[in-house]
Amino acid sequence: MVITRKRLGALLLESGLISQAQLDNALTVQKQTGERLGKTLVNLGYITEHAIIEVLEFQLGVPHIELSTMAVDPEVAACIPAALAERYQIVPLKKEGKKITLAMVDPTNFYAIDDVRIITGCEVYPVIAAEREILQAINEAYGVREIVEKAASKIRVDDALAEEVETADDAPAVSIINSLISQGIKDRASDIHIEPQDKNLRVRFRIDGVLREVVTFPRHTHPSLISRVKIMSEMDIAEKRLPQDGRIKVNEAGRDIDIRVSTLPTILGEKVVLRILDKLSVILDIKGLGFSADNIDKYHRFYNQPYGMILVTGPTGSGKTTTLYSTLTAVNKPGENIITVEDPVEYRLDGINQVQINPRAGLTFASGLRSILRQDPNIIMVGEVRDGETADIAIRAALTGHLVFTTLHTNDAPGAITRLIDMGVEPFLTASSVLGVVAQRLVRVICPDCKQPYTPEPSSPERLFLGRGPDEKLTLHRGTGCLRCGQTGYRGRLAIHEVMPVTPAIRELITRRASTGELSALARQEGMTTMREDGIAKALAGRTTVGEVMRVAYGSV
Repeated sequence: MVITRKRLGALLLESGLISQAQLDNALTVQKQTGERLGKTLVNLGYITEHAIIEVLEFQLGVPHIELSTMAVDPEVAACIPAALAERYQIVPLKKEGKKITLAMVDPTNFYAIDDVRIITGCEVYPVIAAEREILQAINEAYGVREIVEKAASKIRVDDALAEEVETADDAPAVSIINSLISQGIKDRASDIHIEPQDKNLRVRFRIDGVLREVVTFPRHTHPSLISRVKIMSEMDIAEKRLPQDGRIKVNEAGRDIDIRVSTLPTILGEKVVLRILDKLSVILDIKGLGFSADNIDKYHRFYNQPYGMILVTGPTGSGKTTTLYSTLTAVNKPGENIITVEDPVEYRLDGINQVQINPRAGLTFASGLRSILRQDPNIIMVGEVRDGETADIAIRAALTGHLVFTTLHTNDAPGAITRLIDMGVEPFLTASSVLGVVAQRLVRVICPDCKQPYTPEPSSPERLFLGRGPDEKLTLHRGTGCLRCGQTGYRGRLAIHEVMPVTPAIRELITRRASTGELSALARQEGMTTMREDGIAKALAGRTTVGEVMRVAYGSV
């Protein structure tokens, strides 16, 4: 494909979209910043990226593509090095014989075209794509793979040399672990799993609550990589028979990130999980948690009370801590003394006194809570009520003029009440102290870049779950999968909730030791929306899929 060799500036001048003075000024700025001319013109406000794409498409006859709707084959991407792709902002899309289709931000960059032609030995067919989409595609197509493959090939097979290798600053294992952590942060992963298999070492990222395999290594790299993680987290590298815990602090893109590290000896060797604690990824605004208008109104009334207990319930990984942190941020005022006792302290909150429990030193939830009560607190957060002693102290704190937040592991809101009573708390104390309960689960959000409407089949599980007949008109949404969401159709998560205020009628049932079913029935009569109903409303609104609601709330009423 032959392209007229005109520079971008000349094409824009001919089209009358910029003036000579604007071009001259942009060229001066470009020399100082080193950025592409097109980006400089956009940053200066002289033109939009969309306008540049239209000019290039019309003047050069180069087609414009929506890269976010396409999948980049890593094997095709491997035709050119990642460093070259990043330097020129290009991504190879398709290779057929001696022809290669190349997505480019600037198809007038003939140096890039010539370099790709020389490296691949192919004739280059350029297409135009937006810079944001190109950068995302580079991230998806290359990620850690190139660094990993090169570094893994340099790790010696002799496991006895692993410790010696790991002490070197330029050791390949250092590059691999640093790359995995960096990529995990970029991909919004909450956890990185490094786990030995029979024939290889597998790495998976947990993104939006679901594990995805990222890369595999040769089996012989296992000792070196595990040793490197242990050194970074200040663990005992010689101890391989017992589980260990540690911490790593890294700086990624100018922000400090904490990583909790856990090792576990398995029959195939030690498995490592790195929990990424990125404060910027935590939602500290209650409005961003996904509460419906009715539920946020009820919850707002809970936490604006001067004293009492508020329970947030759900399984591990359902966002309970995020909800509590957001609430503490909302009630954090100069006149309030707020103290938390947590295991562990996941994120540092400004203006709030946070206590990390340490059972080995005798600092448990119960003993920490007793000490907190002597510190003149207004608001207390107990990370989790795990036993009757902690529950009893927390209840009594709520009855003596403190606002207490805590979490429990129960399936629904009414179940939290019966769980407290099962722990040994007297029903009359529970009824008098608990203001309300919030139960929640997390569902994945449909990716906005590939979201599409569809009509479910007459006999589909969606219709059955929603209680809709085969002939009833029904339009739902789902993601088709794109580069932005890693071909999953989902990007991000939101919570579905069940908010139960403890009203006088429910208080009376609690004192009579009513069952969870009785509490639930009365709460629904009084207007409580169940998690299932909240999830269905969000699915019908196009925020999530019915499949996601079925996954997390199928057994709910």
